[in-house]
Amino acid sequence: METKLNGTTISLIKGDITRQNTEAIVNAANSSLMGGGGVDGAIHRAGGPEIVKECKKIVDLQGRLPAGKAVITTGGKLKARHVIHTVGPVWRGGDRNEAELLASAYEESLKIAIANGLKTVSFPSISTGAYGYPVYQAAEVALRTVLDFLKAQPAACLKKVVFVLFDPGTYQAYEEALQKLDPSATPTERGTV
Repeated sequence: METKLNGTTISLIKGDITRQNTEAIVNAANSSLMGGGGVDGAIHRAGGPEIVKECKKIVDLQGRLPAGKAVITTGGKLKARHVIHTVGPVWRGGDRNEAELLASAYEESLKIAIANGLKTVSFPSISTGAYGYPVYQAAEVALRTVLDFLKAQPAACLKKVVFVLFDPGTYQAYEEALQKLDPSATPTERGTV
């Protein structure tokens, strides 16, 4: 499924984020930036030791990365040249600024992509794994944040934003959220990468 906004294509695909060929992929990191489970562990394993080396330098300079913030490193051995690491919120019932922190994680990642001259970026579903954020609510926050961000930017500041969704249930949640937020979104042939 995809839509276009302000010269940018926003796509939903089922797949493995570590295999994406966009200039940057976003890592749903933990605040230590040292890898872990889920997407974070997969990216660190696939990208190799260069990513950890740069993450250690960042933590040495500024400390742990708080929820809602983002930083950029090399992509190491990944197809993507860069990894944008962001920390999403842990779900605690929805009344502890989780939506605002999740929106900030997406927005800060997009700001870093633009600041580094990147035109293509891939996102996972941030905070919906071990951090327990309900996927339907997370999908709406993620897509609304990206659409609102792109509306406020000069035309084609980014050429492509891809949401790489690992399982059918997550894909369905994002598909429903995109149809709700943008009824002109259309199905695509490229469902899986």
